[in-house]
Amino acid sequence: MPLKQKSDMPELAGETLWLNKEWKKEELIGSKPTLIHFWSVSCGLCEEAMPKLNKLRDSYQNAVHFVSVHMPRSKRDRDIDKITKGAERNGITQAVFVDNDHLLTNAFQNEYVPAYYLFDKDGRLYHVQTGDDGIRLLRKKIERILNRS
Repeated sequence: MPLKQKSDMPELAGETLWLNKEWKKEELIGSKPTLIHFWSVSCGLCEEAMPKLNKLRDSYQNAVHFVSVHMPRSKRDRDIDKITKGAERNGITQAVFVDNDHLLTNAFQNEYVPAYYLFDKDGRLYHVQTGDDGIRLLRKKIERILNRS
């Protein structure tokens, strides 16, 4: 069962490594909402959803923090070179938390890819969504949280 509504954002700790940029939880809280996106290099749905997510990221890059978490689904998914190339191939320019030991995945109680966790600017969970076809709903939730701030 994933995190419950209004839960505090888990600490961003236990990474295998960060790609593109490194974030600490306290850097994300206080200024703007944060969207944390779980994906895997072996996930076809993740690849299909990525162009839509990238458009969302580009539309809201000044208003929302975006963080991706690579959650391996198999031993082969733990290959750092494969993850790096997958991020490049999919146009992932935001920070990527590589979670080879599933420490952040477990903190989120996340079981799915793609999965999206939208936190308000105070670091409380506002919306959770899984699957590839909900970007329109995610956009509406981002608009709502921004209008609320």
